[in-house]
Amino acid sequence: MAVREILKMGDARLLRVAQPVQAFDTPELHALVADLQDTMAAANGAGIAAPQIGVDLQVVIFGSGRVNPRYPDAPPVPFTVLINPTITPLSEAMASDWEGCLSVPGLRGQVPRFERVRYQGVDVLGQPLDREVSAFHARVVQHECDHLWGKLYPMRITDFTQFGFTEVLFPELAGQPPSDD
Repeated sequence: MAVREILKMGDARLLRVAQPVQAFDTPELHALVADLQDTMAAANGAGIAAPQIGVDLQVVIFGSGRVNPRYPDAPPVPFTVLINPTITPLSEAMASDWEGCLSVPGLRGQVPRFERVRYQGVDVLGQPLDREVSAFHARVVQHECDHLWGKLYPMRITDFTQFGFTEVLFPELAGQPPSDD
């Protein structure tokens, strides 16, 4: 379909709470998912949310089933289209790890997230999704769903000494395309 422009931090549209999707298996929804896939692939992202391309709907995609070069030590996450999600922590245990974002290019920060979560929602056909995940998979889904609720990862950072430019913090990644999500 098309690679879309990714909104950057500072754009007020990234701070809105996205609207639930009402109609499934429509040409418009399939086109949106295709645009998200093209945009995520072009930016080498681990995931992307509809609000990041200016679409005010509760749609996220993430994963690819392969190791992401932006996160070479993380295990692969299966490709997922998640619509109208809810996230439920499965314990109070939190872990901090480095995150980046396509809407906050060139920066990384240590972000605390729940270690284990259950996410529920539907796919593009309106079929239910219900998964219990942990580690990097849990981090990715929490990060992407935050976009639906008007949050960017810097809003979750608790120690700003652990926030900075990717090229300084991770010079070995400096040769990668400029993205992080």
